[in-house]
Amino acid sequence: MYFQFSVALALTILALGVSALLIGLQKLLAPSNPHARKLMTYECGEPPTGRAWINFNVRFYLIALVFVIFEVEIAFIYPVAVVFSDWVRHGQRLFALAELLIFLLILLVGLAYVWVKHDLEWVKQVPASNPLTGSVD
Repeated sequence: MYFQFSVALALTILALGVSALLIGLQKLLAPSNPHARKLMTYECGEPPTGRAWINFNVRFYLIALVFVIFEVEIAFIYPVAVVFSDWVRHGQRLFALAELLIFLLILLVGLAYVWVKHDLEWVKQVPASNPLTGSVD
């Protein structure tokens, strides 16, 4: 029974050994010259300004999330488009087309929802409120 795990154990030992060897070679061969400029945070060649812990606009996260969602969905559409001709040859043309259209419809509904909520606009207009009554003018 333990023989079944011997390959996994051998590969784990091999991976740990190679990792230890490479880290050891790096420590042995790499130059070590720590000074203030080398220890600074890298900001695309520019000297860092301000503190590292700043608050980002929440809009950035929302737009990034919408971007990631649509990128992942495009990654799902690509394999379907590649095998679509095989489905046509096997007589599943309408089924495959219906699945693809339903998927795209879900994408369009999501895009319309985000668009209607004005979440794709970087600068969002906030209605002014009366500080005394708390109501929106």
